[in-house]
Amino acid sequence: MGLKSAGTLAPQHVENPVARLLPIATTLLATVISIQPAHIPGYAALTPAFTLMAVYHWTIYRPDLLPPFGLFLVGIIQDLLAGVPPGVTALVLLLARAVVLRHRRHFVNRLFPFVWAGFMMLTGGVMLFLWTLHCLLDGVLVDFRGTVFRAVLTVSMFPIASFLLGRTQRTFMGAD
Repeated sequence: MGLKSAGTLAPQHVENPVARLLPIATTLLATVISIQPAHIPGYAALTPAFTLMAVYHWTIYRPDLLPPFGLFLVGIIQDLLAGVPPGVTALVLLLARAVVLRHRRHFVNRLFPFVWAGFMMLTGGVMLFLWTLHCLLDGVLVDFRGTVFRAVLTVSMFPIASFLLGRTQRTFMGAD
């Protein structure tokens, strides 16, 4: 695994129908994986935000293949599978996509540590937003330690997810 990220600012057109579905398919797979809790002794069951990882990757490298409507549906599906109020994940994913898309030029063709740092900032913002939203919806101050632990877990798993997503992208789409 090299430290250089693949990607160009203006992605080329993809003819292969399987490759065109790859961002949505991998994001849906990340959704299914995200709802499987990691049981760590002494902690509540937590899961890394794998769906956020997929959205971050595809928004940087192939935003044309991850449309907002598809992302909205993925978010609704994740909410329904996880038993959270419908629309929460969809809102988070669409906001994350908008933020990353706005700053995308800073991450394309950069070394992996720079891309990872961007993901750390996005994860921090997303987790703080979700914590605030849960506190408002529940009407109580939710313990912040679970949020911090989930953020650390998400950021620490990102290199593996990024490698797998990048490898999958290169396999099906070429060296974009």
